[in-house]
Amino acid sequence: MAKKAIKVFLDSNVILSGLLSDNGPPRVILDLLCLDMPFLKGVTGEYNLLEIERNIKKRLPTILDIYHSYLPKLRLEIVPLPTMDALKPYFNRIVDKDAPVLASAVISGADYLVTGDKKDFDKFKDDASLPLKVVSPSELLILLGHAYADDSTEVLAL
Repeated sequence: MAKKAIKVFLDSNVILSGLLSDNGPPRVILDLLCLDMPFLKGVTGEYNLLEIERNIKKRLPTILDIYHSYLPKLRLEIVPLPTMDALKPYFNRIVDKDAPVLASAVISGADYLVTGDKKDFDKFKDDASLPLKVVSPSELLILLGHAYADDSTEVLAL
């Protein structure tokens, strides 16, 4: 029996790290998403994409074309910018610049918010008030391995 696809919301730092690295957990996640495997669905926010573009233009403008050609291969669902009403519950829980990330992740219906930002997001790792779990890229890969360990033949058949 096929399992429900795991939906992961990727923070900007995961996408950017995966794009810039030849290996490591962020790159593995992006590679899996490029394969369009039925057990994994990716999502990010319009806010995150704007943040990525701003950082690339500022620090690495020569890779902007690579980013634009690579992004569609990820097949990410894009959550529109959250409204002020959607942001309000998060302003007092996280730094203002990350409230749109957290709000977008919740709005997306993702199972996991995948981020490398330990400083601002680690406090949400065991937060039962959120409808998703906050994990690092390496934690997500471990979770994916456990989720499909019993169905290895199903995964191999994909």
